[in-house]
Amino acid sequence: MTPDTLRPNHLPLDTPPVQYLNLDPSLYVRDDIWQQERGNIFAHTWQFMGPVASVATSGQYLAIDIAGTPIFAIRGRDGTLRGFKNVCRHRGAKLLADGEGKCGLIVCPYHKWSFADTGRLVQAPWYGKDPAIIAEDWPLETVQLSEWRGLLFAALDPKESLLEQLGSLPAELADEPLETYAATDQATVSFAANWKIYTDNFVEGYHIPGTHPSFYAAIDFEAFQTTAHPGYVRMTAPPKDGLFYRGKWLWMWPNWTLSLFDGGMNVSRINPTSPHHTDQHYHFFFADTSAEATESRAKSVQGTLAVVREDYSICADTHRNYAAGAYSSGPLSGRHERGVQYFQERVAAALGL
Repeated sequence: MTPDTLRPNHLPLDTPPVQYLNLDPSLYVRDDIWQQERGNIFAHTWQFMGPVASVATSGQYLAIDIAGTPIFAIRGRDGTLRGFKNVCRHRGAKLLADGEGKCGLIVCPYHKWSFADTGRLVQAPWYGKDPAIIAEDWPLETVQLSEWRGLLFAALDPKESLLEQLGSLPAELADEPLETYAATDQATVSFAANWKIYTDNFVEGYHIPGTHPSFYAAIDFEAFQTTAHPGYVRMTAPPKDGLFYRGKWLWMWPNWTLSLFDGGMNVSRINPTSPHHTDQHYHFFFADTSAEATESRAKSVQGTLAVVREDYSICADTHRNYAAGAYSSGPLSGRHERGVQYFQERVAAALGL
């Protein structure tokens, strides 16, 4: 089946449309499924970290969590950007706090083991010599990094290149001046729901009239369109005067988003920390970073966060119903939920369902 249609290719044109159902609700709350997702999806896909500019100079690092696995990228004194698991080789302590920072040696706060920006073990103080530690045997574990249009991605054990994962997205955004936008703001928002429940919500506009009344009033909802493409889902709607969004919202497999403003964009990563909890990490980028544009930028930032916070309560209620066994799979709209179908099919394929 192609992503852009609900009709399998082998069916004749006069065949009635197929009715697709929502995923089994147990797949959203089971711990064994969460562990499979960590191994089959999050360990093998490229994860958005942040702007490449945040690690532009020697010693700058960016540390994030990928579905429970901490990692960081650091710019070496030789100018090379490297990625590592954010885990000390001694007893597994976390080396660097999440977020951006700068350091010389990477020093473990637990037993003061120190590592160079190449990952090499420099010193294991007070360790002793019976037997002595062999530094070459204990470098930091590496992760792979890749850059695309000013955005930095990391992968624990990728099964394909970043460009292969992006699919048709580069063509979709070929005319957008992404590199001219500078990162100005960050925000992390958390909610008590499975990451797939929130993603199901993000990749459809069907919920907008009921969940986002102000947003609904600011777009031509009757012209809202959702289409699925290799690697991403595109949602569009003509905006009315005063809306900070430009009317295009994108979601990319498996868990990041990009929404366009006039003169900017936001990029987020939907990061599960358990079957029942998700963090969404936002970066905001703008062409105009002047003091005069502060109010305009703030409107876009706060407007974005206001809209997504309206989603969280409905997602949390939905999650509770799934966990209680109160819901059995319902039908997906052929008009509005093609993005949901595409996302769920990719999850099911990744899990071998």
